[in-house]
Amino acid sequence: MTTPLAQAMSEAALGLLHALTPGQHAAATGPFNTPDHREWTYYSGPRAGLALADMSAHQRDLALALLDTGCSAAGAKTARAIIELDAITRGAAEEGHYWIRVLGSPHPRNPWAWRINGHHLAVHTTVVGALISSTPLFFGAKPAHITHGPHAGLRTLHREEDMARALLHTFDGTQRDTAIIGLPPEDIITRADPLADPTKVPIGLSYAGMSSTQQEQLRDLVSLYLGRAPQPVADRAWQDAHDHDLTAATFAWAGSDQPGQGHYYAVRAPTFLLEYDNTQQGANHIHSVWRSFRGDWGADLLAQHFEAHHRRSNS
Repeated sequence: MTTPLAQAMSEAALGLLHALTPGQHAAATGPFNTPDHREWTYYSGPRAGLALADMSAHQRDLALALLDTGCSAAGAKTARAIIELDAITRGAAEEGHYWIRVLGSPHPRNPWAWRINGHHLAVHTTVVGALISSTPLFFGAKPAHITHGPHAGLRTLHREEDMARALLHTFDGTQRDTAIIGLPPEDIITRADPLADPTKVPIGLSYAGMSSTQQEQLRDLVSLYLGRAPQPVADRAWQDAHDHDLTAATFAWAGSDQPGQGHYYAVRAPTFLLEYDNTQQGANHIHSVWRSFRGDWGADLLAQHFEAHHRRSNS
């Protein structure tokens, strides 16, 4: 069983792999159960996989086409903007400091995964039959706002900043006292942990403690993060959140509520966590991530798959 999205991913992955030389193919692939499957980072530096810098222009186009299948249209636009921003910052002629890796065989009969990972971008996709997981999903930007030069005025991830601050500014004194939890951390709290621990993250103001308008603003902020993924993935995540009580979500803010000053926020819910931090380089360096407590690395999908497979093999 497959779906148009899973089929498109498979075709895009196979198209890229078929265009690679044997050496490139070896670098870009690995077994699905590779021991480092859950190792990742959003810092600069080399990764396992094949670098875009080591590809021809045609091969890079195919790699970015695979990236597009793992994001919504808006998410793909932002992901490509992050890659372009890194090239602008480095003064590089090509957008090559990103690595692609395909784990397992891109075929609907078996689980497989792929990732594009580099500085400030980490897209991790797991495909299990017709279902797809898109987390951990990390977007970052440095600088988040270019203030001089030919790209002056360019802002990356501005909605993540502006929407959360707009929500904070609607809180009354009592709500602010609950939502604002002190000084911001120097980075997202979960960092690149293989599994996100929600107990590390502050709670803040509850969904139930917000007005209906504020609740809608919080849902819009959550939708912005989930909407980085393809629509079927975002829809399933939303349904999962509602099924496990989205009203139990909380919003916490740390640091200044003024632009240009260091700040952090987190949205913590029973099934997911959103984290955002902008404290480095004069509060002009954003890190943001969507983590799923049950679905990172496709864990929930794999559990369902192996349970069904086990039942069939023993029936």
